[in-house]
Amino acid sequence: MDALRCLPGVGPKSAQRIAFHLLERNRDGARRLANVLLEAVGSVRNCERCRNFSETPICHLCASEKRDPSLLCVVESPADVKSIEQAADYRGNYFVLMGRLSPLDGIGPEAVGLDRLLARLKEGEVKELILATSTTVEGQATAHYIGEMARGVEVRVTRIAHGIPLGGELEYVDSGTLSHALAYRREL
Repeated sequence: MDALRCLPGVGPKSAQRIAFHLLERNRDGARRLANVLLEAVGSVRNCERCRNFSETPICHLCASEKRDPSLLCVVESPADVKSIEQAADYRGNYFVLMGRLSPLDGIGPEAVGLDRLLARLKEGEVKELILATSTTVEGQATAHYIGEMARGVEVRVTRIAHGIPLGGELEYVDSGTLSHALAYRREL
């Protein structure tokens, strides 16, 4: 039960339920889970180009000739890459920060790979850098820092839109989101 609590969102009660379920009803599932986790921990690493999770030195996205190398989308985590790939028709490449700048927590530019990102931008292949960091204070600060860095090497910088969700009703949208949506409105 203690080991299961390392998972996000799993507290003492959830850990107990999961452990009892696996032991009482699904020992084969527990063995499979243990084996798959061991295999993943041993074989999954970071792509040498984009830092996404990969079982090979260069991930399948970076290796694909169908991707547009002039577009580079910066995200905070591999989960963000997965979300964009599932939801959007984006055909550029990625750079995964594996976090965001947080000076109070001792997370500086080197910790999120900004030296590697800068080197990639200096190669000259990237023409547009799309910032897709979160709207948290740290995410916004990270986007600003990267934007300034990219402008220094004359790369066009854009930011993904934030605002009213598709199908959302204004009366249920928080004031910060509504304010941001109004400030960054566009022509129709």
